[in-house]
Amino acid sequence: MVYYQEMEKMNKVKIYILLISIFLFVCLHTSKGQDSDFTEQVSGWTNLNFNDPFLTQAGLRYIPDYKSSYNAKDNLILKTNVSFNAYASGLMYGLDSIQSNYNIKPYRLQFGLSGNQFDVRVGLQKINFGSATLLRPLMWFDGIDPRDPLQLTDGVYAVLGRYYFLNNANIWLWSLYGNKNIKGWDSFPSNKKRPEVGGRFQYPVLKGELAVTYHYRDGVFDGTYADTISNRNGFSENRYAIDGKFDLEIGLWFEATVIHQNLDFTKQRYKRLINVGADYTFPLGNGLNLITEYFTYQQTESVFGNGDGIEFGAMSLTYPINIINNIQAIVYYDITNNDFYRFINFSWTYDNWMIYVMGFWNPDKFQIYQNAGEANIFGGYGAQLMLVFNH
Repeated sequence: MVYYQEMEKMNKVKIYILLISIFLFVCLHTSKGQDSDFTEQVSGWTNLNFNDPFLTQAGLRYIPDYKSSYNAKDNLILKTNVSFNAYASGLMYGLDSIQSNYNIKPYRLQFGLSGNQFDVRVGLQKINFGSATLLRPLMWFDGIDPRDPLQLTDGVYAVLGRYYFLNNANIWLWSLYGNKNIKGWDSFPSNKKRPEVGGRFQYPVLKGELAVTYHYRDGVFDGTYADTISNRNGFSENRYAIDGKFDLEIGLWFEATVIHQNLDFTKQRYKRLINVGADYTFPLGNGLNLITEYFTYQQTESVFGNGDGIEFGAMSLTYPINIINNIQAIVYYDITNNDFYRFINFSWTYDNWMIYVMGFWNPDKFQIYQNAGEANIFGGYGAQLMLVFNH
């Protein structure tokens, strides 16, 4: 009974956010002095995976997105963003088994208020930060895959406030509530009945900036681990991070995250994620952009102790052949297991149309992006064709 009461409370919060967003949508749409923008994105794709068994996938996605803003008094701006994600796909194993997947869900559902030096957003939104590109220790609230040309990611229900100082320093404060799905590098989901809180402070230093970030949440164990865990009430988690980015002829950055979980079934209660990277555009032809990163993930008994984990090196090369064509290659090297992940993407842009032809050659078992919903389709080697229309 208590469970259903809490579910009802959580659903009421989401309904309130939806109703307030619709109310502001109507008010701003009918108000004088308001600016609005409605866009649509339709994408279709086909995947071929040549492993055994042979896998074929076809899918279609539609994302309508409405944004509006209203200039109020004293340089205050009211904003709304309402967007939905409707998709359907079919996955065929060999020639005799088909698995379908379809859904319609809110993609962005937020309203906000901004001024000269602050910005506040409430609702279903994307929250991301940090400088790393290919393997991100600060991927706390999103699931962006750098190989995805559309850079799609589910949002989180949250309140986010940001204040910008005159010296370009800024502070972020947030609270999340009602989010049941695994995010980023999470091994276990959050307790959707309890709020998560955190913040971030960025400060300009020399030719760059440094930032510190903190987040607290209560986690719960899913059914997979329920029978092996003595404490069924869940756990608390604290995340600490420091990161920086500097422009010194070449771009340099680092991200370091420490996660502490008070788990009762292991002594390795710390997770340590570190990334160092650089990027540079060589003056070759139209400009050859190179990104390199080193990433390590460790589970340890203490913050600075030795532990078990995995190390990766990553590199991305991007070259604009002309204003229409572009080519990108991404390679991950699993240093621990001596495995390569290879990805190449040819793209064409014609007015509102974009065409992507992608190829991949990966290990059969993924060690990265384990929370991706369909990572198995990209195990082994294969190809993907994607057609996108933006209006």
